[in-house]
Amino acid sequence: MAVFDAQVLQERRQRSFRDLHDNDLIVLVGAGHPIHKPGGLDQTYPFIPHPDYYWLTGSRRVGGILAFDPQDGWTHFEPPISAAEQLWEGATDPVDGRDVARFPQWLEDRTNRSVVVLGAAIEGVESDSERSAEVQSLLSKARRHKDSAEIDLIARAVSATAAGHAKAREVIRPGVSERQIQIEMEAEMFRRGADNTGYSTIVGTGTNSAVLHFMPSERVVEPNDMVLIDSGGAIAGYTADVTRTYPAGDRFTLQQQTLYDLVLEALRVSTAACQVGAEWHAVHHASAAVFAQGLRDWGILKGSVDELLENEAIALFFPHGVGHMVGLGVRDVGGRAPGREEPRRSCGVTVRVDLPLEEGFLMTVEPGLYFVPALLDNPTRREQYRDVVDWEALEVWRPLGGVRIEDNVLITAAGPEVLTSSIPK
Repeated sequence: MAVFDAQVLQERRQRSFRDLHDNDLIVLVGAGHPIHKPGGLDQTYPFIPHPDYYWLTGSRRVGGILAFDPQDGWTHFEPPISAAEQLWEGATDPVDGRDVARFPQWLEDRTNRSVVVLGAAIEGVESDSERSAEVQSLLSKARRHKDSAEIDLIARAVSATAAGHAKAREVIRPGVSERQIQIEMEAEMFRRGADNTGYSTIVGTGTNSAVLHFMPSERVVEPNDMVLIDSGGAIAGYTADVTRTYPAGDRFTLQQQTLYDLVLEALRVSTAACQVGAEWHAVHHASAAVFAQGLRDWGILKGSVDELLENEAIALFFPHGVGHMVGLGVRDVGGRAPGREEPRRSCGVTVRVDLPLEEGFLMTVEPGLYFVPALLDNPTRREQYRDVVDWEALEVWRPLGGVRIEDNVLITAAGPEVLTSSIPK
């Protein structure tokens, strides 16, 4: 069954290269091939088509090629369903494109023209390196704007994710392991329509919550733990990306609530900053400023808020960017605006997106405040910030681990729309 109808795909193709004015340039977009598992003989990792190819074709088949000749339009080449696919996978859906065996002749008929290869590499075809960046920029620009078909899929993924988080909240209690929470949460997402998880589920209890990408272990929830869960269900390659931090029991301790409320305020302020035309770096700066003020109020940091952002001390506690693009995969498109060739730092970290926000962008907003031993015990940082951090005052906060709260925010002309608002915070 087709994921996207023909009209949706046609509109995407028209948007992608309408600003390409070189009628002599050939553009090829490759789907890619499976990666073999080391020592697995004929086993491969589950195949995921290159997102550029999938977005333009709706096909998830191996080895496809989408070709664009400005003089005669688009041609889609796909391998026919093989007997092995029918035997081992029960493949029956018809293939819409031309047989990929006809591609070499198609290309040969267009000799002496520049060729740009996007997506996955295509065997035997060399890409024009001077033109690749320009053409890739056009496609990435088109892909950043989510169309209604994408929003519909993401909404379904959010619904499954909401059910998973609700199940996790039911399961969390002292004595339950991180692994058990993961299992029950993911099972519920699959029951509610997800066909995959968008990324490896993160479950961190106690001090494990300070590890940004902690893989669930057999550690059990203790009575006064906080439990950080970052997990999203996916449908047809489109994913939600949601983080919530929960108490082990019915409520947080007073100290935990203080930390949680500060992160929640950073989320509120940064979400409100997600306006058309706003720089993404400014969204990150908004969260960092909330954290700097809070840590000053607690007596952990010394100096003005501006000083703490400029000297990058805040990155000891907020060591990652405020978010990224999401949708077709957990890291969708992203990139930098033209002329911004080098990744720029903001408040001590490199932010994944360096763009002004536009209508149709879908962003994660995920501020987090953590007490990470690897950062706080680093001798170089201890020396650098010896007069900025009250290391003694910090000690009572370290056992908490960390808090992160993450929503998925659609940028609209009317202001930010939180697609994950149904998941309680």
